[in-house]
Amino acid sequence: MFVRLAEQHRQFVKDLVMSLQALATVLERRGYLASCYTCGGQMNSASFMVSLGDNHLIRFLVSDYGITWTEMHDDRELMKLEGAEAINQLQELANTVKNEMCAQTQETVATR
Repeated sequence: MFVRLAEQHRQFVKDLVMSLQALATVLERRGYLASCYTCGGQMNSASFMVSLGDNHLIRFLVSDYGITWTEMHDDRELMKLEGAEAINQLQELANTVKNEMCAQTQETVATR
């Protein structure tokens, strides 16, 4: 049972790292300063960062040891979340980007 759970956890972390890489790419294309760094080729950890402007920075770390979301403004920590709460906050960021993209697409279609 524990071997199976360990493998599921590794796969979860790998999936999360791949999602962070994709989100960083989308954010960069949208004009945000974003990055996602991984160590090694096993995709077992990542450091994701995005600047939302006006000295507003989001840092999301994922590894076998845990998951954290840190939001900073003017080099001061505003919020730090871990585990499921951190992932929920990441989902909110992804939803915001998705909604912005949908709104822009609708504007483009409406002006044609």
